[in-house]
Amino acid sequence: MKVVFAGTPEVAVPSLDAVAGSRHELVAVLTRPDAPAGRGRKLVASPVAARAAELGVPVLKPDHPRDPAFQDQLKALAPDCCPVVAYGAMLPQAALDIPKHGWVNLHFSLLPAWRGAAPVQHAIKAGDEMTGATTFRIVREMDAGPSYGVMTETIRPTDTAGDLLARLASGGAQLLVATLDGIEAGELEAHAQPTEGVSLAPKVLVEDAQVDWTEPAGAVDRRIRACTPAPGAWTLFAGERFKVGPVAIEGNVGSLPPGELRVSKDAVIVGTGSLPVRLAQVKPFGKKQMPAADWARGVRVESGARFGTDGG
Repeated sequence: MKVVFAGTPEVAVPSLDAVAGSRHELVAVLTRPDAPAGRGRKLVASPVAARAAELGVPVLKPDHPRDPAFQDQLKALAPDCCPVVAYGAMLPQAALDIPKHGWVNLHFSLLPAWRGAAPVQHAIKAGDEMTGATTFRIVREMDAGPSYGVMTETIRPTDTAGDLLARLASGGAQLLVATLDGIEAGELEAHAQPTEGVSLAPKVLVEDAQVDWTEPAGAVDRRIRACTPAPGAWTLFAGERFKVGPVAIEGNVGSLPPGELRVSKDAVIVGTGSLPVRLAQVKPFGKKQMPAADWARGVRVESGARFGTDGG
């Protein structure tokens, strides 16, 4: 089949590579426009655009897929199908109608669970033990189209969102190509998603990543891992935002009030609503990431200091 691949972030690159290496004819790549990045706020191409350029594939960067000029370009390309991974813009019906086999999305959850922008983060935060990826045909309702295939993936106890997403991106790329193969061969039909078990996974905002130390240790651990690497879990210390990396739950160090620190030569322990947790990596405001014990020695943090909404 002739295909136009749509995607934007790094997580979509494995699927782009898989489609480019498949038997299908990749005639163009659709991605979001260049965006400002870094301290200089210079315009930078998306990871998918950069990879497409390396592959020598034409790149389309409309401001929005409803633009008539883009839709004319897509009609001229005449794709049979448009595989999609995290493109980042709503597709109007006029664009959805152009390819004969529609737009086939790879979504990183077992639909209908966790429809939305951040399925991996929400699965970890909720304490799910299993997740996966689903291919489905895009319709106007968010992530509600009929599905073609799934893959499953165990959520490991120490998984961050970054860890889990990397595995899903790799396995999902193969699922996406297998879906395209099945559609081309006429051997794969889409089936309506179940009406039960729908859950939503909206984008995780910075305010969602603030650690609530009054929560049980397990919930604190899951929130931090779900927000790693982005947007980054944080708390307040001395009135400034302070990022924290994944923690280890400590069952043999005695109790601590929520948010209170216990500092030793080689460890920083924090109280939660249940068991204390041990900090691993931290990133103080305006500083680089560092081991928690190094930070505590450097700024001479003493036991009894506190994290919390009031700045400690």
